[in-house]
Amino acid sequence: MADEHEHVPVLLKRIVELFAPVFSDREAVLVDATVGLGGHSDALLTEFPALRLVALDRDPNALELSAQRLAKHGDRVDFVHAVYDEMPSALQGLGLSRVDGILFDLGVSSMQLDRAERGFAYSKDSPLDMRMDPTTGITAADVLNTYAPGELIRILRDYGEERFAQRIVKAVVAEREKEPFTRSGRLVELLYDAVPAASRRTGGHPAKRTFQALRIEVNGELEVLRRAMPRALSSLAVGGRIVVESYQSLEDRLVKQAFAELAKSRTPEGLPVELPGHGPELKLLTRGAEKAGEAETEHNPRAASVRLRAAERIGDRAR
Repeated sequence: MADEHEHVPVLLKRIVELFAPVFSDREAVLVDATVGLGGHSDALLTEFPALRLVALDRDPNALELSAQRLAKHGDRVDFVHAVYDEMPSALQGLGLSRVDGILFDLGVSSMQLDRAERGFAYSKDSPLDMRMDPTTGITAADVLNTYAPGELIRILRDYGEERFAQRIVKAVVAEREKEPFTRSGRLVELLYDAVPAASRRTGGHPAKRTFQALRIEVNGELEVLRRAMPRALSSLAVGGRIVVESYQSLEDRLVKQAFAELAKSRTPEGLPVELPGHGPELKLLTRGAEKAGEAETEHNPRAASVRLRAAERIGDRAR
């Protein structure tokens, strides 16, 4: 994923279109919860001259790079080093309680994949790190070398949807007793041996699912997202919109559930009228999850797995 075309923001035109009713011809505040290289934010700030941006990222390197890219927008941008489940406190620190738009572009960024020393890409031999914030937390090597076999099996099954989790973990445990894992090349070699050849021919690269599982565990991605969704939605003003791009089914399922919960009425069935404060809080703007078209996927391979969901806050419920 080192090619320049893979730095193109995914579904950019659609995202601008979804936010246009909220950002056009008025002052508004957008939170880019995963600013990364700043591609989506750059386009939105350019398209909507009255827009103010709060740029969050857990990766300090991403914040540095996006600050360079977005410098031309001057004081319209505030950068905050934070994980996206910390959004309410990040906004509070800027004197904000509600915002008009929230964007999530989940998963690992092309910049993180491109930098071999980060250890995200199984195509390059590199240190087994995989931390989105390299200043804190456990590494992928720590997980491989110290977790109990049962825990490792659970992680590969739950986060990687890996059918051969038991075989892989048996091989990992045998290998780590000889020497601790430190680099991705050795793990990739083990995975080639552990995953049956027939599965390799039909199921993609044998390391893909294990690397995804380790990355999710290292960064607590699903737990963070599970906390982040309700917090983000509570930070959205009535009339505001949220757009989320997910790249694997586990993330998309969490987003779908969070949206569905607030898109339904709490008025008991059978009552002829909606009880005050019990109506839906969200209106879904997408029918299911939207995918990228064939032309975009050809130009930008990262778009192949995207699932986009969007919603608008239409009310506040009685608490």
